[in-house]
Amino acid sequence: MSKHQLETKLIHTGVEQGYQERKTGAVNPPIYVSSTYHQDELHNFGPFDYSRSGNPTREIVEKTIAELENGIAGFAFSSGMAAISSAFLLLQAGDHVVVTKDVYGGTFRFVSQLLTQFSVDYTFVDMTNNEEIEQAIRPDTKLIYMETPANPLLQVTDIRKVVELAKQNNALTFLDNTFMTPLYQNPLDLGVDVVLHSATKFLSGHSDIIAGLAVTNDEELAGRLKFVQNTFGAILGAHDSYTLIQGMKTLETRLTKSSQSADKIAHFLDTHQAVEKVYYPGLKDHPGYEIHQSQASSGGAVLSFLLDEKIDAHKFVESMKIPVFAVSLGAVESILSHPATMSHAAMPAAERKERGIEDRLFRLSVGIENVDDLLDDLTQALEQSVVVGN
Repeated sequence: MSKHQLETKLIHTGVEQGYQERKTGAVNPPIYVSSTYHQDELHNFGPFDYSRSGNPTREIVEKTIAELENGIAGFAFSSGMAAISSAFLLLQAGDHVVVTKDVYGGTFRFVSQLLTQFSVDYTFVDMTNNEEIEQAIRPDTKLIYMETPANPLLQVTDIRKVVELAKQNNALTFLDNTFMTPLYQNPLDLGVDVVLHSATKFLSGHSDIIAGLAVTNDEELAGRLKFVQNTFGAILGAHDSYTLIQGMKTLETRLTKSSQSADKIAHFLDTHQAVEKVYYPGLKDHPGYEIHQSQASSGGAVLSFLLDEKIDAHKFVESMKIPVFAVSLGAVESILSHPATMSHAAMPAAERKERGIEDRLFRLSVGIENVDDLLDDLTQALEQSVVVGN
């Protein structure tokens, strides 16, 4: 592993791994679009034979995420859900998984509707409650799945405690690290077995590709993940791999500014009379604040807020001028989302209600615009959205 700081690794990891283009000295790696590779000898193949099994451009991404997460092997997939689904394929029929109930809607859908077809059972738990986690563990529990901070209410899970419980019960731990990225949280260092990313989000950062990553520091798990990746075939293409390489180079610059702005916006909304509740792990009264501080170095760039009942949600969305109103997060542009109809639309209404995902809840992924412009925009939108008579 390189001894350089993460900011330096983000820029130079590909070069350090020996991928600087040797003939021309080009600082950017080539995009290897070949599907197959010539072999010089009958019984002595080179490192690449077919791009589903391995591609030089994709390999740079995989080595980079392994380096950033302090792992030994990384794997690049065609989407965040492809990475998550592939990791779940490490399980076998008859296994049981414990999953945070505050999970991304796509993961909820996969676990509750598809994974069961392979005879894998599941239990959703409040992963802010260690006793509930412990009580959900069964003799056949093989995996505990975390997402912290969770989407969309930013609930915090005590990673060390979950790892401890998993090891006591011979279970694996997976963690979706999309919101924090390797810049702010390194779950492998806390004992997690597999770290997952929707690289579509902050790691890429420009709303231009769909990508997923998995990384581990366990040789046996790395071999199994490689087998699943090659067999299942949901790999990241060469062009998107190149785009992701370029995006990751600016992660620190982008995410630092976005997180600083998110902190200001969270504190602003927290005292605004038009907002009933703000969810942001950088606020001292946020549940799990102390735990988050012990395992992450920032509150991040995503916050959610519940509008007061006197605010017309439709008018609020129409009045916002700067953020795009869209699915996804983690881009240079601020993105305002409505979890109930976007990220968690796959979750039944009753399940959303139980989890506090109300129609008045909005999620804001803060971009790199001027923070004062964003604050002014929020102010005018809230003022224009007050229901007449209140």
